[in-house]
Amino acid sequence: MNLLKALAKVGSMTFVSRILGFVRDTLIARVFGAGMLSDAFIVAFKIPNLLRRISAEGAFSQAFVPILAEYKSQRSFDETHGLVNRVATWLGIILVVVTLLGMLAAPWIVSLIAPGFRPDATKMQLTVELLRITFPYIFFISLVSMAGGVLNTYNRFGIPAFTPVWLNVSMILAMLFFADHFDEPIKVLAWAVFIGGFLQLIFQIPFLKQIGLLPKFDIKRDDEGVWRILKLMGPAVLGVSVAQVSLILNTIFASFLVTGSVSWLYYADRLMEFPTGVLGVALGTILLPSLSKAYAGKDEAEYSQLLDWGLRLTCILAAPAAVALAVLAAPLVTALFYYGKFTPVDVVMTQQALVAYSIGLLGLILVKILAPGFYARQNIKTPVKIGVFTLVITQVMNVLFVFVLHLQSAGLALAIGLGACLNASLLYYHLRRANYFHPQAGWLLFLGKLLVALIFMGMVLHFAMGEARAWLSFSLVGRLVYISGLVVLGGVSYFAMLMLLGFRPRDYIRRVNR
Repeated sequence: MNLLKALAKVGSMTFVSRILGFVRDTLIARVFGAGMLSDAFIVAFKIPNLLRRISAEGAFSQAFVPILAEYKSQRSFDETHGLVNRVATWLGIILVVVTLLGMLAAPWIVSLIAPGFRPDATKMQLTVELLRITFPYIFFISLVSMAGGVLNTYNRFGIPAFTPVWLNVSMILAMLFFADHFDEPIKVLAWAVFIGGFLQLIFQIPFLKQIGLLPKFDIKRDDEGVWRILKLMGPAVLGVSVAQVSLILNTIFASFLVTGSVSWLYYADRLMEFPTGVLGVALGTILLPSLSKAYAGKDEAEYSQLLDWGLRLTCILAAPAAVALAVLAAPLVTALFYYGKFTPVDVVMTQQALVAYSIGLLGLILVKILAPGFYARQNIKTPVKIGVFTLVITQVMNVLFVFVLHLQSAGLALAIGLGACLNASLLYYHLRRANYFHPQAGWLLFLGKLLVALIFMGMVLHFAMGEARAWLSFSLVGRLVYISGLVVLGGVSYFAMLMLLGFRPRDYIRRVNR
């Protein structure tokens, strides 16, 4: 299997989802702006999303995929199917309980996550109502993530990558055609999240059936594989929770700032999620099964070479994204969100948060490449310790940036970005210290050439974008055409310089056995 081709496939599917995500967020900004309604929905949607990242895409995937890869390579198909059956059964039971408890405890959860909402009874009540509608999303999306883990292990990467499209389609159609049918139009988004989660789950069922791994009910309690996954999930939950707790604390901080702060961070984060999802998630998705297989087969050379390939590709693709987001922050925010109720003040505040986030983009994506280096070896304790330390340092920076330097919501974004850089640096250090990873030759020359290309691209974009304030006066079509042209110009200038410096795509083709 060609990993570069697999990455392109996963990345292209994720790209479609992210584009629809931008359409979704543009509609949210236009219809609801950055005020009480959007703040309430974002908090209500963020809570099941955080639980999803902790349980399904986070701790569960990190524990499940390496064990499943081991079963696939070393055991019979029937044993592998049995593992999938029992894991799906127990996961489903747990999710039903969690969903019911979450809906009942919605007022307490909102008070915990957004305590700054308490003085505003209307805002508080609306957030609680929205959370009760969105909370079942955790049930659907966790099972979707488990199905995605199975499909990825069997090299069906495109299906899980395309699946999030259904959530975006659901939300877009809901806002365009059904918002007027609600007394409180913001509720249409909450119901769209519920329906979107259901559609994502239904979409993956035929593909699981195609590979013969559609789960069946099996409640056997003494299964060896299930217990091994649970043992790995313990520290994994703590490790993933560290990153998510950091986001929760950011929401808590933001809830005490001026109205709109939660929304400004959300819109900036959505722009950050584009390269993070298209590259970071895609690379992590295809690397984890391959690294797990190399480790299970005791092929340390292959394991190290895979990590080196992933790190180089990340630097080549993530670094220019970070530079472009920082340079083009104002044009991007204006082109995508400056409509309807989204004001010039919202543009400036979102721009500041985006610039702060961009400082940590490379770190955010590198974490998604380096952490699987530990998960594949079923070593979850080391990333947990690093994550806890990073969490503490991030909160110290939050206090410093918000209350001492008065950077407001941009300070929260900056703390997240710098924390991610610290996390990535420590993960790399411990991979080297544990003798897990041996970099291939030529890194210094590689980074030097990369820096030249980044500086060149940054200068081209800076002079081509013009005055940031002028973008506010452009028409809708003018903004979209101009920003599209800048994106193309940045890409062409960057890759042209890389070619002049001797970079060739064929040098990054990487093949692994299925």
